[in-house]
Amino acid sequence: MAEQGRDAGTRGTILVALGANLLIAAAKSAAGLFAGSPALLSEAAHSVADSLNEVFLLLSLRRARRAPDSDHPFGYGKERYFWSLLAAVGIFVLGGCFSFYQGVRALSGSEHESHAGYIAGLIVLLVSLIAEGASLLKAVVQARRSGEGASDPALRTVLAEDGTAVIGVLFAAAGLVVHMVTGNGVGEAAASMAIGVLLMFVAFTLGRGAHDQLIGVAVDPELRDGIERLLLGQPEVDTVEELLTMRLGMDSTLVAARIDLVPGMDSERVEEVSLRIRQSIHETWPTADRVFLDITDARIERAGRAAPSAGATP
Repeated sequence: MAEQGRDAGTRGTILVALGANLLIAAAKSAAGLFAGSPALLSEAAHSVADSLNEVFLLLSLRRARRAPDSDHPFGYGKERYFWSLLAAVGIFVLGGCFSFYQGVRALSGSEHESHAGYIAGLIVLLVSLIAEGASLLKAVVQARRSGEGASDPALRTVLAEDGTAVIGVLFAAAGLVVHMVTGNGVGEAAASMAIGVLLMFVAFTLGRGAHDQLIGVAVDPELRDGIERLLLGQPEVDTVEELLTMRLGMDSTLVAARIDLVPGMDSERVEEVSLRIRQSIHETWPTADRVFLDITDARIERAGRAAPSAGATP
């Protein structure tokens, strides 16, 4: 239920951002074409990219909740990271590259924008700033409420998009004002290229995070250490030979441990201890829902590793 409530809050945040971006993209496009402003067109491309990405994020929330099946026995939790990676690619290509291209194109262009066009553009940017700021505020509130702003890829993407959008609007407005005052389009072209570079940087950062999760990343060291302490705190556990963890999704974690039990336990007792340890880990950390224990004899294992080197000596 907690996971469903968190996803409902994240979905609401994404829907607010999507609605704002669709309206803003239309307004920026119209004003950019009317004023012939590369900075406004760059911001329009930014809003279009954000709108498409939010569709990806909504899809990720739905697909990640599917139950495990025979083809995906560990579930679909990583769908969230896959669609976040696509969103990062969208920001880079549709937003960053187009904005940078618009800036380069403006340096060699000879368009003469009208004063009225610039006034209309500044009004659109002011409205955009208010809308993007409201969307960013809602995303921040949701991140604080859930306490998972850094780990939820969908929420993290919305935060990055809205934060970047606010900065991008300020860049575009500065470029427009400089162009109006000086009559030189270099300032506006620089603003457009700055927006492009900013979007590329944000896309790279988001993409790198999604990439790490997709190829398999361990849990936080603090959580890993807690699991190891729990294992060592069991009276039947002698040593923990190996402990491996991997995040399978927002609400699913794989824990695999090779443990050596104290001697003198029969097979039935070993089975009871193994079940109790698995349940204890899951009860302490509910997201650790995939716990596998490999009961090993450390002395035999170490002797086996040492035997080849000893045999190689003449």
